[in-house]
Amino acid sequence: MDGPRERAVCMSGTAAMKRATRPPRYGLARVLSKRGLCSRSEAERRIRDGRVRVDGRVVRDPEFPVALDASGIELDGGSARMDVHQYLMLNKPRGLVTTVRDERGRDTVYRCFDGADLGWIAPVGRLDKASEGLLLFSSDSAWAARVTDPDSGPHKTYHVQVDGLPDGALLAALARGVEDAGEWLRATSARVLRCGARNAWLEIVLDEGRNRQIRRLLAAHGLEVLRLVRVAVGGLALGELPKGGWRPLELDEVKALAPPADSASD
Repeated sequence: MDGPRERAVCMSGTAAMKRATRPPRYGLARVLSKRGLCSRSEAERRIRDGRVRVDGRVVRDPEFPVALDASGIELDGGSARMDVHQYLMLNKPRGLVTTVRDERGRDTVYRCFDGADLGWIAPVGRLDKASEGLLLFSSDSAWAARVTDPDSGPHKTYHVQVDGLPDGALLAALARGVEDAGEWLRATSARVLRCGARNAWLEIVLDEGRNRQIRRLLAAHGLEVLRLVRVAVGGLALGELPKGGWRPLELDEVKALAPPADSASD
C-alpha cells in the first residue's frame, strides 16, 4: 500500500497536471479588448463603472483574471461573446488625424466610416495629418501587432513628391541613413519614379515606422515633402480604392500581411 508520502506526491502531481491543462487567464479588460468589443482603455472604464459581470457577479477590477474563451462574461446585460474580427483598408484623405478622438476637435479618420456598423476597430500603424493613402484597421490586436512589428512585419511603400531633383548620390544617402533627434532614420530602398522641371516623385520603402520618418529623413538632406502617399503594405496595394473609400480585406490578404503566430515557423 502507498504510504502518506506517496499519496501526497501523487496528489500534488495530479494538481500540477490540472494546472497545466487549465486555459491561460488574462485581465478582464484585456479579454474584452481581444474580443474586439472596445479598446483596452475603454474596457477599463466600463469595468470600473460596473457595466461588466462575470458569472453573474459585477466585477470592477480590470485585472480580474479570466480565460479568453470564458462564456460567463456580460457587458451591459448582454453576452460579451468573441466577435468575428474586422480587417479593413482605407484610402486616407489628407487632413484627417489618425486617432479615435482628437483633443483639438480636428476631423479624424473615423469620419470615413460614418454610418457603417463595424463595432470597435483601431488603426494598424499611423499616417500623419498631411499624409494620405493606405491605412489598415482591425479589431484583432494580436494581428495588428504582427503587422507593425519592425523586425517581422511587412514593408511599407510610399510615393513621395519632393521639391527638388534627387540624384543617385541622394538616393544612396537615403538608404545609408542619418541620425535625427537621437534616432537612426533610413529607407530600405529609394528610387526616382518621374521628374518635372522643379520637383520629382520618389518611391521609398520602409521596414519600420518611426514618427514622420520620411519627412525627417528627406529634410535632413534639404528636401521638403510636397505630397506623401502610402501605396502598399507588403503585397497589399492601394489600387483603385477611391479617396476616403474603404473595403474589408480578403482572408488571403489578412494571412499574407501577418501569418498566424502558430504558423509563423511552418
